[in-house]
Amino acid sequence: MQTADTWKGFIHKQDEDIVFGNNACELYFEEEDMDGFVTKLNIMKAIEYVHPLFEHSWGQRVVRFYDLDKHIIEVGENMIMVVKRFINTGLSIEETATRMNVPVDYVRSCLT
Repeated sequence: MQTADTWKGFIHKQDEDIVFGNNACELYFEEEDMDGFVTKLNIMKAIEYVHPLFEHSWGQRVVRFYDLDKHIIEVGENMIMVVKRFINTGLSIEETATRMNVPVDYVRSCLT
């Protein structure tokens, strides 16, 4: 569950920009292939976005949009994929942990 203050920080919007529709509910999903998912979303013309794809400070990429009943759908990059993305760009395990603000052991666990 999110508060309005949490939402403002996550989606970079003001209170008046947040539209809570039916039941003020959010559904959350994780995706391993964010680029492929966003490509599929962009093909659909009727998507009403809360915000387009962006990257949180810890590196996870997310997109939020409304379903037909105005519930918010959040699709976030799987955190294991975030770790792998950073490692694949040349960051070390330690640099990845620092970038994500997580313990080194967490990064290592994502790579096994």
